[in-house]
Amino acid sequence: MNAVFVWGIARAFGGRVLLRLEDHDASRCRAEYEAALLDDLDWLGFVPDESPTRSFRTGATPHRQSDNAGAYERALAQLDASGLVYPCTCSRRDILAVTGPVDPGVEPRYPGTCRHAHHASDSTVARRVRLDDAVVRFDDLRLGAQQQQPSAECGDVLVRDRHGQWTYQFAVVVDDLAQGIDVIIRGEDLLASTGRQLLLAASLGRTAPPQLFHHPLLTHADGRKLSKSAGDTGVRELRAAGWSADALIGEAAYRAGLLAEPRAVAAGEVAAIFR
Repeated sequence: MNAVFVWGIARAFGGRVLLRLEDHDASRCRAEYEAALLDDLDWLGFVPDESPTRSFRTGATPHRQSDNAGAYERALAQLDASGLVYPCTCSRRDILAVTGPVDPGVEPRYPGTCRHAHHASDSTVARRVRLDDAVVRFDDLRLGAQQQQPSAECGDVLVRDRHGQWTYQFAVVVDDLAQGIDVIIRGEDLLASTGRQLLLAASLGRTAPPQLFHHPLLTHADGRKLSKSAGDTGVRELRAAGWSADALIGEAAYRAGLLAEPRAVAAGEVAAIFR
């Protein structure tokens, strides 16, 4: 579904599509997963303007986060020079011991345990960034006016974990700034990440925040998000079952509420839905 919204909106309004592989978590990423993703997009007909295998800009920011550690180090150093960074030795278990248990899929708020602990810099490679109590207001192109207070909702943001891996919340902010991303289209499940990411971006010198569009999700009848990690059927399985690319795109558009009834839609035709 995400590809329908990304390519449809970009092509309808003269934008370009940048495909970034967010492989910051080395424990979950495999070369075969990347190959399957690129193959599925190619089969569907969704061709990005820039991707790990297609870039027209000399010296462009890498399109794989695993290739961009230097940029994240520099961004962390910039925040550290501003007095915003501190070492954090807390595990998730430590955090939950303070906050109490949370429902599955719910992010616990970091209680600030290490904020004033003055840990030695070599005590851990994990780092958090201090967030002030600012209320962040922004307009979502689909959901309208939004208001978030990240310090109360998530607490200080983890930007590098205890394994030395950069976090999603940090890496995407650095990449969006470096790559000049001015419109972010993503699932509604990431709406809660927006406020903290806007604060991080401002701390790194971003003066004009991106426009944001959070699209609906495909869900089970009980509201659970469809997910490959949960064993739900993916594009590869539907291809094997005999679905055509156009039928699959049309079905996704229908389930997203973009079509009144299912019908075949080619990748090159999704822009017309948004016009």
